[in-house]
Amino acid sequence: MILTVTPNPSLDRTYEVPGLDRGEVLRATAERVDPGGKGVNVSRAVAAAGRRTVAVVPLGGAPGALVAQLLAGQGIEVAPVPVAGQTRSNIALAEPDGTLTKINAPGPELTPEEAESLLATVGAHSPAAAWIACCGSLPRGLAPEWYARLVARAHGAGARIALDTSGPSLLAALTARPDVVKPNADELAEAVGRPLHTVGDAVKAAEEVRERGAGAVLASLGADGQLLVSAAGTWFGSAAVPAVRSDVGAGDASLAGFLAAGGEGPEALAAAVAHGAAAVQLPGSQMPTPADLDPAAVTVTSDVPLDAVLSEQGSPR
Repeated sequence: MILTVTPNPSLDRTYEVPGLDRGEVLRATAERVDPGGKGVNVSRAVAAAGRRTVAVVPLGGAPGALVAQLLAGQGIEVAPVPVAGQTRSNIALAEPDGTLTKINAPGPELTPEEAESLLATVGAHSPAAAWIACCGSLPRGLAPEWYARLVARAHGAGARIALDTSGPSLLAALTARPDVVKPNADELAEAVGRPLHTVGDAVKAAEEVRERGAGAVLASLGADGQLLVSAAGTWFGSAAVPAVRSDVGAGDASLAGFLAAGGEGPEALAAAVAHGAAAVQLPGSQMPTPADLDPAAVTVTSDVPLDAVLSEQGSPR
């Protein structure tokens, strides 16, 4: 079982529009409503692959109730933490060329009691989990050190932790030594405080993040591919994608594929790349099923192209 923790979940509405013109009335050609948040997306991808997953989510108000209903409808076991505030609603506008414009609401502010209840709920489900994926931004009311507390508690219960967050939350959590962290290029650049121009720059940055406490770094480099740096070695994976429809949740699908394939080594990296490549070809934040995957299109090598220039260069925020 893969347990996911999403401290700031959302109800995501995605509209496909012919173009984005400020001040004009936009008529959508298609729309989707999905449960959102990075950890929620990981659970959705795991469930789409036919694996058991439990999603720990603080939920409040009518949007929170709809999130729980949508998750259950996708075969996901929900471990809700009731909160007084209302779960946020996000909007995404997807254009035909793959450009995505997102409006993310701040979400509710959690009380100290709600924050502790969230930790306790994770602890109650940890013994049955092969992996715990802790993902996304922290809502108001949770200090940057909250993820570090969660990692320490989970390790105390013998669980393995995959962490997908950024900024102060990531840096604080590294002291608790998460087993895997999954930054994108910008988040990796922010963690080391310098821009990343090449794959070699990304490798050096990942090595520094490991020196600060991460067991392994699974870095998403956008269209260029993915990088895995661990004590066992360094690998680079990529896949040809005919057309990008939406990149919402693609990184989360990658993490789900990585963990479902064991969470270590080149085979898990190949699964991560296959899931990410499949996700960007689907509408909105739809997660890929096994039928959507094309493992034959994936290439993984230990001969990392260090001098390759990143098409989406990472920049510290």
